[in-house]
Amino acid sequence: MRPSERTPEQLRAVTLETGVNRYAEGSCLVTFGHTKVLVTASVEEKVPGWMRNTGQGWVTAEYGMLPRATHTRGRREAAAGKQSGRTQEIQRLIGRSLRAVVDLKALGERQVLIDCDVIQADGGTRTASITGAWVAMASAFNYLTEEGVLKTNPIIDQVAAVSCGIFNDLPVLDLDYEEDSTAEADSNFVLTGAGGIVEIQATGEKRGFSRPEFDRLFELAGIGCTELFALQRAALAK
Repeated sequence: MRPSERTPEQLRAVTLETGVNRYAEGSCLVTFGHTKVLVTASVEEKVPGWMRNTGQGWVTAEYGMLPRATHTRGRREAAAGKQSGRTQEIQRLIGRSLRAVVDLKALGERQVLIDCDVIQADGGTRTASITGAWVAMASAFNYLTEEGVLKTNPIIDQVAAVSCGIFNDLPVLDLDYEEDSTAEADSNFVLTGAGGIVEIQATGEKRGFSRPEFDRLFELAGIGCTELFALQRAALAK
């Protein structure tokens, strides 16, 4: 039995609330159980210097955790003067995941900056960030299309992410912190609506895991992302 009493293929309660920031072109407050992330999408009418005159746009992301997002207060990375390796890895993952489903030529020479701020962390902050970031980005593109700034919507597919792991020898979907901190293996799957794989991160924490166990984790990720894709569409339809 899982500590949360969920079934192996059951997500935590997930919500995706749009329009939570009045200033950003797109925004989303995403919750996976007790994990909460505020995501904004800001659009700039310019691209990084190395992309000028290419006719293409760019999507990038920044990620951070508020000081009291965890059980004990963490120091702000800005105060420390540098980002941790974990932070850099996660924000690069978010950027890669979003660019995989955007037609950068259709975006034109514009940059979309995604900011993911973790308000409360209970496992799965990177996967929640990706899932909510797609909604915030899609909201921004819908707004720009309606305003006539973009001739066509640059989004070519959905993308969502979810964690899976082996807890007490049982493959399970969407680990919370209690499960994640003691799991024998954990993984993060970033999948597209069309069934494509953007990225898989899988690690044997306490032991190696078998191919059948991995196949089950992959199956669980597909089940979870299918639910997340439906929730994303519903959030944008409101």
